[in-house]
Amino acid sequence: MKNFFVDYRISNEEMFNLKKLNINIVKCPGCRFLYDAINGHPDILINLIDDSHIAVHKDMDEKFLEYLDILGYRITLSKYSLENSYPKNIILNALNFSDYFIHNLKYTDENLLNSITQRKIINVNQGYTKCSCAVLSDSALITSDNSIYKALQDTDIDVLLIPPGDILLPGLDYGFIGGCCGLIDKNKIAFFGDLNFYYHGSEVLNFLNKHNIEPICLRHGKLIDRGSLLGYIV
Repeated sequence: MKNFFVDYRISNEEMFNLKKLNINIVKCPGCRFLYDAINGHPDILINLIDDSHIAVHKDMDEKFLEYLDILGYRITLSKYSLENSYPKNIILNALNFSDYFIHNLKYTDENLLNSITQRKIINVNQGYTKCSCAVLSDSALITSDNSIYKALQDTDIDVLLIPPGDILLPGLDYGFIGGCCGLIDKNKIAFFGDLNFYYHGSEVLNFLNKHNIEPICLRHGKLIDRGSLLGYIV
């Protein structure tokens, strides 16, 4: 059974629908150094380097680290602590593919970067890299960030660029497309919300269909940024 990391504040409806997917749900504890809107977001607190290796912010709760060990992960702690303001809150918010590692390298945590092997490293301006990208496969993603879109034009990754906005993130103006979803197997992606309530839903649905990906709705209503449904699939 695969492990998927979620914000500790996910709703009962979302939790109920996740349990039906036959996955192991791991709730990330909040980080006291971060503002409320993102303090439990998995894509801020951890980085899945591969299916057995995880980078975790250095001040993570000890009981959570013990649980990761029980799950069989090799754990790399960040060199630096997360802090409330940008860019010190995005040190682990990088995007991992089998062949690529993508982030604003000026701010990537040193211990995470040193853990990356056999991947092409791509620098982008967007520090919230994982938040900004919904990954469909090793060769397809959706993003609302133009710098990521441009940086990937010379790769074999098919990128759908959509405008930002129309995604809930309580406490902030709006959230990111990557933060409201996560691939749960090769042909299914789960959304914290319903694409029929999303202004760019038809574009996203057409792109999912192009890549033979089935969307799964975890809650009725608008998309909400939960910091990703984070599992290692690709």
